[in-house]
Amino acid sequence: MTDTLETLQDLLIEAYALDRTRLGPDAELATLGVDSLGLVELLFQIEDRFGVQIPGDAPTDLRTVRDVVAYVDTLLARRPPTGPGDGVRAGA
Repeated sequence: MTDTLETLQDLLIEAYALDRTRLGPDAELATLGVDSLGLVELLFQIEDRFGVQIPGDAPTDLRTVRDVVAYVDTLLARRPPTGPGDGVRAGA
């Protein structure tokens, strides 16, 4: 959770110019200025930063930083493992 939390905090700092001290696990997204549209945008950024695929039925009830961290950790746990040479063809 710590790595996920720190990376999420970095995203929120970049997108909303927030101070890290405001971004504890229990911080409410609405209080931080993340509305429903902001959450959708944040999920796109999460896809890019974490290398995960957000499904079309992503939860809309993510209320706190902790909720988002838990969701991202779930996505990371479902991600197929990658190994040496994955996605690289011989002779390519």
